[in-house]
Amino acid sequence: MVPQVFGIIRSVFAPAARARAFGAYEAVLGLASVAGPLLGGLLVEADLFGLGWRAIFWVNVPVGLGGLVLGARVLPESSAPRRARLDLPGAALAATLAVLVLLPLVQGRDWGWPWWGFAVLASAVPVAARGGQPLLDQALLRVRAVAAGLAVATLFFGAIGSFFLMLSLYLQWGTGRSAWQTGLVVLPYAVGSILTSGVGVRYAARAGRAMLVSGALVLAVAQAHLLLIVREGAAPSYLELAAPLFVGGLGLTAPSLVNVVLAGVPAKDAGTAGGVLTTVDQLGNALGVAALGTVFFAELETGARPGRGAAGRVR
Repeated sequence: MVPQVFGIIRSVFAPAARARAFGAYEAVLGLASVAGPLLGGLLVEADLFGLGWRAIFWVNVPVGLGGLVLGARVLPESSAPRRARLDLPGAALAATLAVLVLLPLVQGRDWGWPWWGFAVLASAVPVAARGGQPLLDQALLRVRAVAAGLAVATLFFGAIGSFFLMLSLYLQWGTGRSAWQTGLVVLPYAVGSILTSGVGVRYAARAGRAMLVSGALVLAVAQAHLLLIVREGAAPSYLELAAPLFVGGLGLTAPSLVNVVLAGVPAKDAGTAGGVLTTVDQLGNALGVAALGTVFFAELETGARPGRGAAGRVR
Protein backbone atom coordinates (compact mmCIF):
# COMPACT_ATOMS: atom_id res chain seq x y z
CA MET A 1 0.00 0.00 0.00
CA VAL A 2 2.80 2.44 0.85
CA PRO A 3 4.46 2.25 -2.61
CA GLN A 4 1.07 3.01 -4.17
CA VAL A 5 0.87 6.18 -2.08
CA PHE A 6 4.20 7.34 -3.50
CA GLY A 7 3.07 6.50 -7.02
CA ILE A 8 -0.24 8.35 -6.64
CA ILE A 9 1.48 11.48 -5.33
CA ARG A 10 3.93 11.48 -8.22
CA SER A 11 1.24 10.91 -10.86
CA VAL A 12 -1.44 13.28 -9.52
CA PHE A 13 0.54 16.32 -8.35
CA ALA A 14 2.55 18.70 -10.51
CA PRO A 15 6.25 19.03 -9.62
CA ALA A 16 5.66 22.36 -7.86
CA ALA A 17 3.00 20.89 -5.58
CA ARG A 18 4.65 17.52 -5.07
CA ALA A 19 6.85 18.65 -2.18
CA ARG A 20 3.79 19.96 -0.35
CA ALA A 21 2.06 16.62 -0.90
CA PHE A 22 5.00 14.78 0.62
CA GLY A 23 4.90 17.27 3.49
CA ALA A 24 1.25 16.39 4.08
CA TYR A 25 2.26 12.73 3.95
CA GLU A 26 4.80 13.54 6.66
CA ALA A 27 2.08 15.06 8.86
CA VAL A 28 0.01 11.88 8.46
CA LEU A 29 3.05 9.83 9.48
CA GLY A 30 3.33 11.93 12.61
CA LEU A 31 -0.34 11.44 13.42
CA ALA A 32 -0.03 7.71 12.87
CA SER A 33 3.00 7.49 15.15
CA VAL A 34 0.91 9.20 17.84
CA ALA A 35 -2.09 6.93 17.42
CA GLY A 36 -0.17 3.67 17.04
CA PRO A 37 1.55 3.30 20.42
CA LEU A 38 -1.37 4.80 22.34
CA LEU A 39 -4.06 2.70 20.68
CA GLY A 40 -1.86 -0.38 20.79
CA GLY A 41 -1.20 0.05 24.49
CA LEU A 42 -4.89 0.66 25.15
CA LEU A 43 -5.91 -2.49 23.30
CA VAL A 44 -3.31 -4.58 25.12
CA GLU A 45 -4.54 -3.42 28.51
CA ALA A 46 -8.23 -3.65 27.59
CA ASP A 47 -7.88 -7.36 26.69
CA LEU A 48 -10.88 -7.28 24.35
CA PHE A 49 -12.73 -10.60 24.12
CA GLY A 50 -9.82 -12.25 25.92
CA LEU A 51 -7.55 -11.72 22.92
CA GLY A 52 -4.82 -9.98 24.93
CA TRP A 53 -2.15 -8.34 22.75
CA ARG A 54 -3.56 -10.08 19.68
CA ALA A 55 -6.33 -7.47 19.58
CA ILE A 56 -3.88 -5.07 17.93
CA PHE A 57 -4.20 -6.99 14.66
CA TRP A 58 -7.95 -6.32 14.49
CA VAL A 59 -7.19 -2.62 14.06
CA ASN A 60 -6.49 -3.43 10.42
CA VAL A 61 -10.12 -4.43 9.79
CA PRO A 62 -11.78 -0.98 10.24
CA VAL A 63 -8.73 0.72 8.73
CA GLY A 64 -8.92 -1.50 5.66
CA LEU A 65 -12.67 -1.02 5.23
CA GLY A 66 -12.30 2.75 5.62
CA GLY A 67 -9.50 2.76 3.08
CA LEU A 68 -11.65 0.90 0.55
CA VAL A 69 -14.54 3.35 0.91
CA LEU A 70 -12.38 6.49 0.80
CA GLY A 71 -10.26 5.14 -2.04
CA ALA A 72 -13.31 4.46 -4.20
CA ARG A 73 -14.76 7.92 -3.54
CA VAL A 74 -11.69 10.15 -3.51
CA LEU A 75 -8.70 8.70 -5.36
CA PRO A 76 -8.40 9.67 -9.04
CA GLU A 77 -8.01 6.98 -11.65
CA SER A 78 -4.64 6.67 -13.35
CA SER A 79 -3.14 4.34 -15.90
CA ALA A 80 0.20 3.76 -17.57
CA PRO A 81 0.62 4.43 -21.31
CA ARG A 82 1.46 0.78 -21.81
CA ARG A 83 0.38 -2.24 -19.88
CA ALA A 84 3.07 -3.96 -17.83
CA ARG A 85 3.27 -7.71 -17.72
CA LEU A 86 3.53 -9.17 -14.23
CA ASP A 87 6.63 -11.32 -13.90
CA LEU A 88 5.32 -13.98 -11.51
CA PRO A 89 8.57 -16.06 -11.41
CA GLY A 90 10.56 -12.91 -10.68
CA ALA A 91 8.10 -11.86 -7.97
CA ALA A 92 8.31 -15.31 -6.37
CA LEU A 93 12.12 -15.21 -6.43
CA ALA A 94 12.15 -11.70 -4.92
CA ALA A 95 9.75 -12.77 -2.17
CA THR A 96 11.91 -15.84 -1.47
CA LEU A 97 14.97 -13.60 -1.29
CA ALA A 98 13.28 -11.37 1.30
CA VAL A 99 12.35 -14.40 3.42
CA LEU A 100 15.88 -15.82 3.25
CA VAL A 101 17.29 -12.51 4.47
CA LEU A 102 14.69 -11.56 7.08
CA LEU A 103 13.91 -14.92 8.70
CA PRO A 104 17.40 -15.77 10.02
CA LEU A 105 17.96 -12.17 11.13
CA VAL A 106 14.70 -11.93 13.06
CA GLN A 107 14.74 -15.46 14.50
CA GLY A 108 18.49 -15.94 14.82
CA ARG A 109 18.70 -15.20 18.54
CA ASP A 110 15.76 -17.47 19.41
CA TRP A 111 17.38 -20.23 17.36
CA GLY A 112 20.70 -19.71 19.15
CA TRP A 113 22.45 -18.51 15.96
CA PRO A 114 22.96 -22.04 14.51
CA TRP A 115 25.22 -22.58 11.51
CA TRP A 116 22.27 -23.45 9.29
CA GLY A 117 20.75 -20.02 10.03
CA PHE A 118 23.83 -18.40 8.53
CA ALA A 119 23.59 -20.85 5.64
CA VAL A 120 20.03 -19.68 4.98
CA LEU A 121 21.22 -16.06 5.06
CA ALA A 122 24.11 -16.82 2.70
CA SER A 123 21.74 -18.48 0.24
CA ALA A 124 19.97 -15.15 -0.28
CA VAL A 125 21.85 -14.29 -3.46
CA PRO A 126 20.78 -11.27 -5.50
CA VAL A 127 17.81 -12.07 -7.69
CA ALA A 128 17.26 -10.34 -11.02
CA ALA A 129 14.01 -10.98 -12.87
CA ARG A 130 14.41 -12.07 -16.47
CA GLY A 131 11.64 -11.76 -18.99
CA GLY A 132 8.40 -9.89 -18.58
CA GLN A 133 8.40 -6.65 -16.62
CA PRO A 134 11.41 -6.40 -14.25
CA LEU A 135 10.60 -5.84 -10.60
CA LEU A 136 13.31 -3.18 -10.38
CA ASP A 137 14.69 -1.27 -13.31
CA GLN A 138 18.45 -1.41 -12.76
CA ALA A 139 18.71 2.04 -14.30
CA LEU A 140 17.11 3.48 -11.15
CA LEU A 141 20.11 2.38 -9.11
CA ARG A 142 22.33 4.45 -11.38
CA VAL A 143 20.49 7.57 -10.22
CA ARG A 144 22.78 9.00 -7.55
CA ALA A 145 19.98 10.26 -5.30
CA VAL A 146 18.23 6.87 -5.39
CA ALA A 147 21.33 4.76 -4.71
CA ALA A 148 22.61 7.01 -1.93
CA GLY A 149 19.12 7.46 -0.49
CA LEU A 150 18.53 3.70 -0.28
CA ALA A 151 21.85 3.22 1.52
CA VAL A 152 20.99 5.96 4.01
CA ALA A 153 17.47 4.54 4.41
CA THR A 154 18.89 1.15 5.37
CA LEU A 155 20.96 2.72 8.13
CA PHE A 156 18.24 5.10 9.31
CA PHE A 157 15.35 2.64 9.48
CA GLY A 158 17.62 0.04 11.05
CA ALA A 159 18.63 2.49 13.76
CA ILE A 160 15.26 4.09 14.48
CA GLY A 161 13.27 0.84 14.36
CA SER A 162 15.57 -1.02 16.72
CA PHE A 163 15.84 2.04 18.98
CA PHE A 164 12.10 2.24 19.63
CA LEU A 165 11.82 -1.51 20.09
CA MET A 166 14.60 -1.57 22.69
CA LEU A 167 13.22 1.57 24.34
CA SER A 168 9.80 -0.08 24.66
CA LEU A 169 11.35 -3.19 26.21
CA TYR A 170 13.38 -1.06 28.61
CA LEU A 171 10.37 1.01 29.66
CA GLN A 172 8.24 -2.07 30.36
CA TRP A 173 10.79 -4.56 31.69
CA GLY A 174 13.21 -2.10 33.23
CA THR A 175 10.99 0.61 34.70
CA GLY A 176 7.79 -1.39 35.20
CA ARG A 177 5.64 0.76 32.90
CA SER A 178 2.58 -0.73 31.25
CA ALA A 179 2.06 -0.82 27.47
CA TRP A 180 -0.22 2.23 27.73
CA GLN A 181 2.31 4.15 29.83
CA THR A 182 5.04 3.24 27.35
CA GLY A 183 2.93 4.70 24.56
CA LEU A 184 2.58 7.91 26.55
CA VAL A 185 6.36 8.15 26.92
CA VAL A 186 6.84 7.79 23.16
CA LEU A 187 4.05 10.29 22.46
CA PRO A 188 6.26 13.44 22.63
CA TYR A 189 8.37 12.16 19.74
CA ALA A 190 5.29 12.01 17.53
CA VAL A 191 4.10 15.41 18.75
CA GLY A 192 7.44 16.94 17.77
CA SER A 193 7.14 15.38 14.34
CA ILE A 194 3.66 16.85 13.83
CA LEU A 195 4.78 20.32 14.93
CA THR A 196 7.54 20.45 12.31
CA SER A 197 5.44 19.02 9.50
CA GLY A 198 4.53 22.55 8.38
CA VAL A 199 8.22 23.34 7.94
CA GLY A 200 8.58 20.22 5.83
CA VAL A 201 5.71 21.30 3.59
CA ARG A 202 7.17 24.77 3.12
CA TYR A 203 10.82 23.97 2.51
CA ALA A 204 10.88 20.37 1.24
CA ALA A 205 11.43 21.33 -2.40
CA ARG A 206 14.17 23.89 -1.72
CA ALA A 207 16.02 22.34 1.21
CA GLY A 208 15.22 18.65 1.27
CA ARG A 209 18.84 17.51 1.69
CA ALA A 210 19.57 20.19 4.29
CA MET A 211 16.53 19.11 6.31
CA LEU A 212 17.65 15.49 6.03
CA VAL A 213 21.10 16.26 7.47
CA SER A 214 19.84 18.65 10.14
CA GLY A 215 17.09 16.22 11.15
CA ALA A 216 19.63 13.44 11.59
CA LEU A 217 21.79 15.70 13.76
CA VAL A 218 18.81 16.70 15.91
CA LEU A 219 17.91 13.04 16.39
CA ALA A 220 21.52 12.20 17.30
CA VAL A 221 21.63 14.95 19.92
CA ALA A 222 18.33 13.76 21.41
CA GLN A 223 19.54 10.17 21.66
CA ALA A 224 22.83 11.27 23.19
CA HIS A 225 20.77 13.04 25.85
CA LEU A 226 18.78 9.87 26.43
CA LEU A 227 22.02 7.96 26.86
CA LEU A 228 22.83 10.15 29.86
CA ILE A 229 19.38 9.58 31.36
CA VAL A 230 18.92 5.85 30.77
CA ARG A 231 21.95 4.67 32.71
CA GLU A 232 22.56 1.70 34.97
CA GLY A 233 20.48 1.82 38.12
CA ALA A 234 18.51 4.91 37.02
CA ALA A 235 14.74 5.31 37.27
CA PRO A 236 14.02 8.23 34.90
CA SER A 237 10.79 10.15 35.29
CA TYR A 238 8.31 10.83 32.52
CA LEU A 239 9.57 14.36 31.93
CA GLU A 240 13.21 13.23 31.81
CA LEU A 241 12.34 10.79 29.02
CA ALA A 242 9.79 12.95 27.24
CA ALA A 243 12.04 15.99 26.73
CA PRO A 244 14.74 14.36 24.54
CA LEU A 245 12.15 12.30 22.68
CA PHE A 246 10.25 15.49 21.85
CA VAL A 247 13.45 17.09 20.54
CA GLY A 248 14.19 14.00 18.45
CA GLY A 249 10.74 14.20 16.89
CA LEU A 250 11.45 17.75 15.70
CA GLY A 251 13.84 16.36 13.10
CA LEU A 252 12.43 15.74 9.62
CA THR A 253 14.64 12.79 8.72
CA ALA A 254 12.22 10.13 7.47
CA PRO A 255 9.94 12.30 5.28
CA SER A 256 12.94 14.26 3.94
CA LEU A 257 14.60 10.98 3.06
CA VAL A 258 11.55 9.84 1.12
CA ASN A 259 11.44 13.14 -0.76
CA VAL A 260 15.15 13.04 -1.62
CA VAL A 261 14.98 9.46 -2.90
CA LEU A 262 11.89 9.98 -5.05
CA ALA A 263 12.87 13.42 -6.35
CA GLY A 264 15.23 11.99 -8.94
CA VAL A 265 12.88 9.23 -10.09
CA PRO A 266 10.74 9.58 -13.23
CA ALA A 267 7.02 9.68 -12.48
CA LYS A 268 6.44 6.34 -14.23
CA ASP A 269 8.88 4.63 -11.85
CA ALA A 270 7.64 6.24 -8.63
CA GLY A 271 5.66 3.18 -7.56
CA THR A 272 8.62 0.88 -8.21
CA ALA A 273 11.02 3.15 -6.33
CA GLY A 274 8.52 3.39 -3.47
CA GLY A 275 8.31 -0.39 -3.34
CA VAL A 276 12.08 -0.69 -3.16
CA LEU A 277 12.20 1.98 -0.45
CA THR A 278 9.56 0.10 1.56
CA THR A 279 11.52 -3.14 1.21
CA VAL A 280 14.70 -1.37 2.33
CA ASP A 281 12.72 -0.11 5.34
CA GLN A 282 11.86 -3.69 6.32
CA LEU A 283 15.37 -5.00 5.70
CA GLY A 284 16.90 -2.13 7.66
CA ASN A 285 14.55 -2.78 10.57
CA ALA A 286 15.44 -6.47 10.59
CA LEU A 287 19.17 -5.74 10.46
CA GLY A 288 18.91 -3.16 13.22
CA VAL A 289 16.80 -5.34 15.49
CA ALA A 290 19.14 -8.30 14.93
CA ALA A 291 22.27 -6.26 15.70
CA LEU A 292 21.01 -4.10 18.59
CA GLY A 293 18.79 -6.86 19.94
CA THR A 294 21.74 -9.22 20.20
CA VAL A 295 23.73 -6.65 22.16
CA PHE A 296 20.74 -5.72 24.33
CA PHE A 297 19.81 -9.26 25.36
CA ALA A 298 23.43 -10.29 25.81
CA GLU A 299 23.92 -7.42 28.23
CA LEU A 300 20.61 -8.22 29.92
CA GLU A 301 21.63 -11.84 30.44
CA THR A 302 25.08 -10.81 31.68
CA GLY A 303 23.53 -8.38 34.16
CA ALA A 304 21.19 -11.07 35.50
CA ARG A 305 23.99 -13.50 36.34
CA PRO A 306 24.76 -14.20 39.99
CA GLY A 307 27.27 -11.79 41.46
CA ARG A 308 26.22 -8.75 39.46
CA GLY A 309 23.50 -7.72 41.93
CA ALA A 310 20.55 -5.43 41.34
CA ALA A 311 22.74 -2.66 39.91
CA GLY A 312 23.72 -4.93 37.05
CA ARG A 313 20.16 -5.55 35.97
CA VAL A 314 18.08 -3.34 33.72
CA ARG A 315 16.11 -1.02 35.95
